[in-house]
Amino acid sequence: MPRRPSSTRLRLVAVALVVLLLAAGLLIWRATRGPSGPPTAAGKPCHVQDYGLDVDQARNATTIAAVGKRLGMPDHAVSVALATAYLESGLHNLAHGDRDSLGLFQQRPSQGWGTPAQIMTPHYAAAAFYRRLARVPGWEVIPVTEAAQSVQHSALPDGYAQFEAAARAIASALTGEVPAGFTCRVGFPPGAPAVGLQDAMATELGLSSLSVPLAPARGWTVGSWLVGHATDYKLATVSFGGQQWAAATGVWAPDPSAGDQVQLAVSATGVKT
Repeated sequence: MPRRPSSTRLRLVAVALVVLLLAAGLLIWRATRGPSGPPTAAGKPCHVQDYGLDVDQARNATTIAAVGKRLGMPDHAVSVALATAYLESGLHNLAHGDRDSLGLFQQRPSQGWGTPAQIMTPHYAAAAFYRRLARVPGWEVIPVTEAAQSVQHSALPDGYAQFEAAARAIASALTGEVPAGFTCRVGFPPGAPAVGLQDAMATELGLSSLSVPLAPARGWTVGSWLVGHATDYKLATVSFGGQQWAAATGVWAPDPSAGDQVQLAVSATGVKT
């Protein structure tokens, strides 16, 4: 008579099948959770070179960059953070994820990243990411993908590489390395401007007032943040460094009156695109 498989062998086969199913599920979840490749400009209102972002992505990207500069992190750190958020969430503040993962960076409350409410606050999540990145030995000189993986411990460690070029380009614009490099064409309906702009600038940018001269890189970081949050605060124009951005056109144009103080114009009548 043929020998029946032992119970031990059956258990091993069952465990192997479970592991394979979990791995396949993780791959499918990671593939559907975030973008499948570098962000293209097609159909997106916000642009950096050939890369595009929607309004929500622009808001989150400018917050990530602003918080990094507020903490004194170099541009490389902003590139690492943006590449990480692209893979983990598609630059969207997700209220779900693998197990208890949440937010832009899919951070887990059970792993000491903070409370769910904290992690779902973009400026908190960005600051938490930068602080852990700063503890990685040699993070300043290792590749973006390696630095991101050292913080995230992802099941797909090579996934960050596909977003590295986009992250570097966007970081260069949002940190002022490339002046007037970030553009958005956005509109908003008439209505009273939202309150809280000054508090948001203080929290994310570390800036209490716009009525002070700013160094070029700092000014462009602030200007880019304002453009990324224009729909939140009904900003029709932002001016700095000889350039003015207009929500209706979505471009920076020469403005001789724009100096080393960031200026903005709020519109209660709305902006059409």
